[in-house]
Amino acid sequence: MADSTPVTPQTDLEPKDRPSSGAELAGEIRAAAARRGKTRDLRPLRRLGPYLWKQRVNGVFMLIFLVISASAVPTMTFVLRHLVDNGFGSGRPAELNKWFLVAGALALVLAVSTALRYFFITRLGERVVADLREDVFGHILSLDPAYFLKIRTGEVISRLTADIQIIESLVAASISIALRNLLSFVVGIVLMMVVSPKLTGFVLVIIPFVVVPLIAFGRQVGRVTRETQDMFAGAVGFASESLDALETVQAFVREHFTQTRFNAGVEAAYAKSVGRMATRAMMTAMFITFIFGGISIVLWLGAQDVLNGHMTNGKLLQFVFLAAFTGGSVANLNETWGDVQKAAGAMARIDELLHSEPNIKAPLSPALLPEPARGEIVFDNVTFAYPSRPETKVLDGFSLHVKPGETVALVGPSGAGKSTVFKLLLRYYEFEAGAIELDGVDIRKADPKAVRERLSLVAQDTALFSGSAEDNIRFGREDASDTDIRLAAAKAQALGFIEALPQGFKQPLGERAKSLSGGQKQRLSIARALVRNAPVLLLDEATSALDAENEQLVQAALGEAMRERTTLVIVHRLATVLKADRIVVMDGGRVVDSGTHAELVARDGLYRRLAQLQFNA
Repeated sequence: MADSTPVTPQTDLEPKDRPSSGAELAGEIRAAAARRGKTRDLRPLRRLGPYLWKQRVNGVFMLIFLVISASAVPTMTFVLRHLVDNGFGSGRPAELNKWFLVAGALALVLAVSTALRYFFITRLGERVVADLREDVFGHILSLDPAYFLKIRTGEVISRLTADIQIIESLVAASISIALRNLLSFVVGIVLMMVVSPKLTGFVLVIIPFVVVPLIAFGRQVGRVTRETQDMFAGAVGFASESLDALETVQAFVREHFTQTRFNAGVEAAYAKSVGRMATRAMMTAMFITFIFGGISIVLWLGAQDVLNGHMTNGKLLQFVFLAAFTGGSVANLNETWGDVQKAAGAMARIDELLHSEPNIKAPLSPALLPEPARGEIVFDNVTFAYPSRPETKVLDGFSLHVKPGETVALVGPSGAGKSTVFKLLLRYYEFEAGAIELDGVDIRKADPKAVRERLSLVAQDTALFSGSAEDNIRFGREDASDTDIRLAAAKAQALGFIEALPQGFKQPLGERAKSLSGGQKQRLSIARALVRNAPVLLLDEATSALDAENEQLVQAALGEAMRERTTLVIVHRLATVLKADRIVVMDGGRVVDSGTHAELVARDGLYRRLAQLQFNA
């Protein structure tokens, strides 16, 4: 499963239930679509208001050139009328040339205004989408791990990319097109009334037959589009998990199974898209029938007026062009209305993400941690259960006092709650009862970021990033100098393999540093923690991926680092904690014993049994 946080694996968590077949995956996706596909109005688009307001200068210029360009086309029909009645019909070349010059000037105005309208609306849209994408990603980073127990990481990425791309299409194009067509429709109707009120009245009778189906079909298209988006997001989420665990998929020869599940999601989205396309095709056919059928009738009635002398040829030609122009605007509104519905669905999904609140927040008036930092940690009768299993207490009355500079090792069977101790100290989850203090301050009363600033984590599952070794080490402390980075790498026994790379510290390591071995990645993670210089060091089986020789070297380096700071160590291999100041034995979320290795072995308890199993083996 894709990592959602740079911490140790969720060993204390039950895995999410997953469907076991392609049909079940499709059912899961359809259920998610049904839950989130109920938004049938445009209210989610109100979230774009503040972003649009920030770009009001671009918006004003866009509207100015929109009005000019939208007015230029219907104005052309007056030039066309005069060309026919006063130009061709006059027999005077000068008159004809005059109206052609006017037509050329109007065409130039139309070209320039359209280009400037496109520039300003595109710049506005790109800026709005960039701001929105930055805010969404920033909000995602503020969410705690509990949120990602309820949603796939791939689905979050889908909202950050595909859904925001739909919003970009709306803001950078569809809004401008919709306004242009609406303005063209209004201007066209007004000019048609000026040219021929009788024929305009007939056209207005046809309009309801176009607008009513537009609204009805548009809502249906919007609903189906949202369902398609949800289905595709589900498929993308599964694909993200599968690619992240590609080696596992191939190792268990589950390519066909994985392909089948992904295909089920894609096919479900495709089937829903076919229905959407059929609805839009039917809607388009209806509009074309009504609009051009109506124009044909209007043209026949106008021809009768021309024959009876009630209208000139140029006037009839002008009206026909205005009718076609106005009808085309309504037809284009159909297309943009579908885009608006689609964007409303996308914005509803983004809005759902933005409305997700982290469980861990800084208090309004956070308590300040004392300076200088001492690194004292106190757990006082802490009780905690994960949100996915509220009935199961992972920590049940857990108490622990770690003195400044002390090295304490946490040992115990799997599921005893060792990793949970780290996660609560790092403020990833809110505990139900008890208190946790760092340097005498209740961490619930302090800013979570201030608490984490005093902690440095080396996780069992090394979470590294694309970039160079230097980038990954400096991730621990942004202002670390090149000397600090080399010193940290040397302490973690990573200097040798880093300098052996073609570009040394500057060598790109690939996504998640996959070009390195497990031991190399672990040492790089240790270097990142050491360069941080935090007063508390958290080691979760930090040497698990190292061979015996490197483990001894890193243990020596960590031993030096531990003497400078408070250290909490989670271990399964007891040989790595023989030199700890104190060993705390956990079982069932509680402390069941405590002491040095020699003291604990001398007692007939859980630690002695664990030691006998490991050392005898």
